[in-house]
Amino acid sequence: MQNATATSNHQHSRALVAVLGWYAILGCAIFGASILVADFIVPDHDWISDTISDLGAGRYEFIVDVGLYSFSAALISIALLGAHVHFGGTRWSIGTVGFALLALIVFLVGARNEYGDRDSEGVVIHIYLVYALGLLMAALPWLMSHGAAVVSQTTGSLLKIISGLWAVSAPVFFFLPTSIDGIYERYLGLLACAVVILLARLFIRHGHRAPRGDETLRPDLVPPAKHSAEATR
Repeated sequence: MQNATATSNHQHSRALVAVLGWYAILGCAIFGASILVADFIVPDHDWISDTISDLGAGRYEFIVDVGLYSFSAALISIALLGAHVHFGGTRWSIGTVGFALLALIVFLVGARNEYGDRDSEGVVIHIYLVYALGLLMAALPWLMSHGAAVVSQTTGSLLKIISGLWAVSAPVFFFLPTSIDGIYERYLGLLACAVVILLARLFIRHGHRAPRGDETLRPDLVPPAKHSAEATR
């Protein structure tokens, strides 16, 4: 009876990991698709010079809002996965909380509808949200990289590379001429989505490899041979 219960719990846990992981990937796809759709629908829009914020203001703002909310939910999925499949260490715990905070920030960017358009009515917090988002996106991949490397050295290394790229690239955005800042912002968006997709794939693959009966999907219970094979990829 106990074995049957453990097997059932394990299957439910694996299913949860799969659902959250695949949604995180889907959320990034919806975010990207919303921007592409808005690029074509919004009149007189130049995707090279006009930013995503420009798409999110005006008559067709709901298109980008859908993408932002979907991406926010993808970040929540990563936070839930990080808490459910905890790879250990203080850095991982801080990163998990950080993804939940990042999800809130992205949601507020969409919900506030300020988009840095010089709105002076009430309290304007868009620029502060952007600063917080930038700092978190520089820190979170690095915070998660050590835990990720327990399962996949490649993923851990890629997270560190993206963290470094973001830390160097993001501040440049504020000094770019408006003629090219739109395409540069899209490049930063790709980096953000890459972090989510890398972690989502890591969780999905780990869930498939976890031994039967491990209800928590703890990485230390994965057979060493499988760790070694993954580390060489």
